[in-house]
Amino acid sequence: MNAGWSEWPAPAKLNLFLRIPGRRADDYHELQTVFRLLDWGDRIRLRPRTDGQVLRHGDRLPGTEDADDLAVRAAILLRNEVNCSQGADIYVEKRIPAGGGFGGGSSDAATVLCALDRLWGLGLGEERLAALGLRLGADVPVFVRGRSAWAEGVGEKLVALDLPEAWYVLVDPGVHVPTAELFRSPDLTRDSPPAKIADFAAGTVLDNAFEPVLRRREPAVEAVFAELARIGSPRLTGTGSGCFVEFAHRGAAQEALARLPRRLHAWVAAGVSDSPLRGALARL
Repeated sequence: MNAGWSEWPAPAKLNLFLRIPGRRADDYHELQTVFRLLDWGDRIRLRPRTDGQVLRHGDRLPGTEDADDLAVRAAILLRNEVNCSQGADIYVEKRIPAGGGFGGGSSDAATVLCALDRLWGLGLGEERLAALGLRLGADVPVFVRGRSAWAEGVGEKLVALDLPEAWYVLVDPGVHVPTAELFRSPDLTRDSPPAKIADFAAGTVLDNAFEPVLRRREPAVEAVFAELARIGSPRLTGTGSGCFVEFAHRGAAQEALARLPRRLHAWVAAGVSDSPLRGALARL
């Protein structure tokens, strides 16, 4: 990259469980989950512009227009919120697979919001940036706040958690089912008993409401669960097809990864309590 560019992390996440206790009056589903941030993810490069334009460079999903790209939308939303004349070049190095439930698009958007807030000298602060993020997607605020967290509501009511060290074997089955279709599924459990943080801490809450739906619908997901069952207890993350197994030690995760078939798109990542983005912002 030429002079003027800066580089920022956009970490992935896991949902360590996901329940739907009910629906709200506006027909949105009430959720309960724990977001676990990871030390791995996309990389965002930014270069401020003085002409107000927001231009996207680098990897993107096939058929995706700039106007639909969450990173571009985040920059435009921030610019319009403060009515400033600045713009940005945005280069996204995609590592997080699309449709896996690892939060790639949401994390990209959060990184753009937080980094441009600094680069443009706006100083909006975490609360206002998180509110802007919620307008882009329910998962964006947790990436803006940059802490692993217990979440309720549609995912925006957050309580930061200090989680024990853990490493994860992650697998991307390579299938993408639109989230709206999953929420409409007649097989989706929408009346789970509400959980408490103490339940999660005790290890009694590990279920994901979307797991049985995806396993019945997608043979590739079911096949990955069968392979992962050989190395531990597989779980699904979010509403995507991404699967994972948790380990207490890095060595155990690496050894388990080595036992999986090479045909799987699998890798190891560490869980973190504080986002790598927070560290990058602190160093600016």
